[in-house]
Amino acid sequence: MDSEQPHQELVKCVVVGDTAVGKTRLICARACNKKFSLSQLLNTHVPTVFAIDQYRIYKEVLERSCVVVDGVNVSLRLWDTFGDHDKDRRFAYGRSDVVLLCFSLANRVSLRNCRVMWYPEIRKFCPNTPILLVGCKNDLRYICKDEQYLSYCQDRSPLVRPVRECDLVMPCEGRAIAREIGVEYYETSVLTYFGVNEVFDNVIRAALISRRQQRFWMTNLKRVQRPTLQVPFCPPKPKVQEPSPVGSSMREDLHCLLTCAALTDLVLVAGGTSPGTIVHTHRFLVAAASTAFHKLLMTDLSDCAATRRSSDSSMLSGTFGDTTLGNFNSDTECLLGSDHNQPRPVRLREAVKRRSSMQTIPLDQRPGIHRELNHPAFQAISIEQWDDRGSEQSGCERSPRQSGGAWVPIQTVVTLSKLVSGPVLRVVVHFLYTGTIFCRECHLPAIDLSELKQAAEFLELPELQLYASNLMKKEEFLNNDLSQQYLQMLCGRVKEVCLEGGQFSDVLFQLEDGTTAVHRPLLMARCDMMHAMFSGDFRESNAKVITFPGVKVRTFHILLQYLYTDSVPTLKVRECLPVVELANRLCLPRLISLVEIEIIDLFQRVIQAGGDVSEDCIYLLEPLQMHNAEQLVEWCLTCLATNYNHVCHKHTKQLRALHPENQAYLNRNRWPPVWYLKDYDYYERCLMERQREENPIKPLKRSRNTAGCLCFTSKSRRNAEKQNYRTMSWDTFSVLRASLNRARKWAAIGSGK
Repeated sequence: MDSEQPHQELVKCVVVGDTAVGKTRLICARACNKKFSLSQLLNTHVPTVFAIDQYRIYKEVLERSCVVVDGVNVSLRLWDTFGDHDKDRRFAYGRSDVVLLCFSLANRVSLRNCRVMWYPEIRKFCPNTPILLVGCKNDLRYICKDEQYLSYCQDRSPLVRPVRECDLVMPCEGRAIAREIGVEYYETSVLTYFGVNEVFDNVIRAALISRRQQRFWMTNLKRVQRPTLQVPFCPPKPKVQEPSPVGSSMREDLHCLLTCAALTDLVLVAGGTSPGTIVHTHRFLVAAASTAFHKLLMTDLSDCAATRRSSDSSMLSGTFGDTTLGNFNSDTECLLGSDHNQPRPVRLREAVKRRSSMQTIPLDQRPGIHRELNHPAFQAISIEQWDDRGSEQSGCERSPRQSGGAWVPIQTVVTLSKLVSGPVLRVVVHFLYTGTIFCRECHLPAIDLSELKQAAEFLELPELQLYASNLMKKEEFLNNDLSQQYLQMLCGRVKEVCLEGGQFSDVLFQLEDGTTAVHRPLLMARCDMMHAMFSGDFRESNAKVITFPGVKVRTFHILLQYLYTDSVPTLKVRECLPVVELANRLCLPRLISLVEIEIIDLFQRVIQAGGDVSEDCIYLLEPLQMHNAEQLVEWCLTCLATNYNHVCHKHTKQLRALHPENQAYLNRNRWPPVWYLKDYDYYERCLMERQREENPIKPLKRSRNTAGCLCFTSKSRRNAEKQNYRTMSWDTFSVLRASLNRARKWAAIGSGK
């Protein structure tokens, strides 16, 4: 006590309350001037300090104990006590200037004990000492819904029990107890540091006011104010959880499309030392991935067989169709041979003779349409019936439908030159589908990287060239980003060539307001429902036109863009419902998540521009709940709850039309909460009452102009009164005279009639 400076007031504050209500944390927060994190509050325990002023041992704590309140230098001493009811605390109460009675806002029993047990004990030892009632752990009113807090309690269950909403003490309940025992009421939180300094400043004010009543001659205490009112704590606005997309499976789906070889329509025959190696692929994907293949497959082969049989004619029309026919331009002239001067039957026989010399396509078994090419990578192209019996290929390269002994449907066969060997062809095709050349499942052979780079150059695959160059330079780490860039490029090319161009399509969907041509293998690889429909015993498995009721062209195009490119276009608010409904029917959770992200991003842009999205949220809420769009539903509920007052005033009918569970959720999670609005209203009323008490309105004084007799007034006042009287009398006379004149005038008019 000898360390106090001159003109410095010493204030002893004793902190009491039940066990584990937050007394010691509150003292530490004030003494050390810091707030605690959630993990510190949940994982660590600060032991109680009994009757010893431990907070002035350290220099920083000593500096914090000396404060200035209302111009008075004060040294604040904080005394912590045990919360056990059977402990003897008379030594702590001795010579105390103020008592801080604490309870937990998450424990109703601790509040009841403040009135039943602690207040009588304080008045027994400190009959005239001022008391302040303090509710600790104010943050639990809103943190009880925090996911981090709930997960922590769940991990340590049953040792740690999360706070329930029914256990929380509302401000009105704590204030009622404070009013009953006649003390001031405050709330604090060491997590947010709300009210910590404010409470102890008011503790000092209460102690100094009590001391001023006893020592009225002390002039330095005259400026001390009453304990101030505490502004209610508004819980933070609920954070809107950012939507997260479901992981993409585009690479895996394309890899599955390659390995199962379902509904393949393009056969690649390798040249070089192993001419028997063949790979089954899909025209639409190979043409989208490689510019050289696209030029080749778009070649018009109708002039290759003027004397072909009717079966050959049906092959040609059934394979290419209207979507693949096109004029042969200058870009593909280099692919054809230079012997156009010969008759077409001669050229056809020569082509068949050359192909028979390779022992790959026997002439007697493979009738069709053939053309020799003059290209470094391509040797010939043909349209024919294909049989894999006798050819060398791995099981993953054989189509499931080709396992029987019957002839397979018409295939487009491309024979590559000797520059593209069998192993290189397998690696190239794997890269075309997946963007990588390493795969444990496919058991790809080891190849010469320089040969692979050369083949990529002839096939016009710059990404594969760069990929091989990185491997040759020992810079494999660059290939991960390169593979991602290639897949993005491939999706863009598939959208341009297949989705928008409609090339190489093999099935037609009949929709509500139009038709759309699609590619059956890609739909099977990307969607399990489509795979079951096309590969099962359904009539759609062999149909060329499939009826899809209840779906419009715009909605189906959004679905196709996702299946083809793994992305969705820019959507309008009212377009998302049919898309989400269709995605839920087809079991496509990633499409639902992408639509949710797109709509949430649209809503956020509208809000940033100052717009209102509450009506759209109400419109989308319940239909989205039916179709499992959980992230967008949560965002809409949070948006409506955080703008509840605005929604109630502007969209009352729509809000009442919601399901009772949704209405109950909004009422329970509205922001600001009802208890805060009531508490703030009470605070404003108390503030106005205190202002009236401190600045009372002076009563109106009696006017001197109407008081007393004229005999006792001054000369100037008597003159003024006379002038006013004369003015009033003359005015009255003028009014009466005018009224009399009007009466005479009307009387004369009446007598004349």
